Amino acid sequence: MATENALYTILMEKIKQEALVLPTLPKVALKVRQAADDPDVNLGHMSDIISKDPALALGMIKVANSALLGRSVKVESVSQAVTRIGLRQIKSISTAMALEQVFVSENDVVAMYLKKSWRKTIDVASVAISLMSFYLNGNKHTSLTLDTITLAALVHNIGVLPILTEAEQHPDIFANPTFLQQAIIKLSGKIGGTITREWGFSDELTLLAESWSDLTILPKEIHYLDFIRAGAIYHNIFKNASTQEVLLNSYVKKGILPEIDFMKSDDFKSMCSDVKSMFT
Repeated sequence: MATENALYTILMEKIKQEALVLPTLPKVALKVRQAADDPDVNLGHMSDIISKDPALALGMIKVANSALLGRSVKVESVSQAVTRIGLRQIKSISTAMALEQVFVSENDVVAMYLKKSWRKTIDVASVAISLMSFYLNGNKHTSLTLDTITLAALVHNIGVLPILTEAEQHPDIFANPTFLQQAIIKLSGKIGGTITREWGFSDELTLLAESWSDLTILPKEIHYLDFIRAGAIYHNIFKNASTQEVLLNSYVKKGILPEIDFMKSDDFKSMCSDVKSMFT
């Protein structure tokens, strides 16, 4: 218990002192984001940047060929994928696709936990993105976008990284997964907000990273938080049955869900499977 308290105290102190070692955004994501902000950038230059990272290049092609974009003709090159996705969306999508590169460690135990965290992130993201896709089909004039929910959903749990990295200095912690999970629940949101600010993400994405698990924050209007929380419900991260019911009923009232059991439908499950395949 002394070791567990020590970890918690260390994390809290480092957060206060702004001394926590934060993960860095993958270089290829930085290059894409910088290029996307250049008003003179063209599709060819963007394709060249993405092509230099094989994993990202494959991810872009998967996105371009996914059910989300609803195209029957398959693309086979990065340039075709970038053209189909479009420069406006490529900044968020490429950043999202590169995030897997952050969930790594040379420590076998930490690497195992990071891998589990990334799988959980993909599970939640697949539901959030799928639900957004269905919502957009019936709401063409909304300001919500698929590229934003994709990045938001894949970054929502980014705060676990520094916690697991710090825990590496206290091996006994990993023998008590319950405590480690409690530390993640209590601190990952605050740390996630710190990371997204450091990466230069929008205030909206920072709010998502900080608040997705804080159910005292309940937006009255339709919000990206709703879609991420729907993913958390689907995968039983929010375990309280009454909490799940209240949230799902609110999503029906908002028009996010056509009915409370919509996410149990075959169509929805099929879309989730298609979306998940983009990340695996």
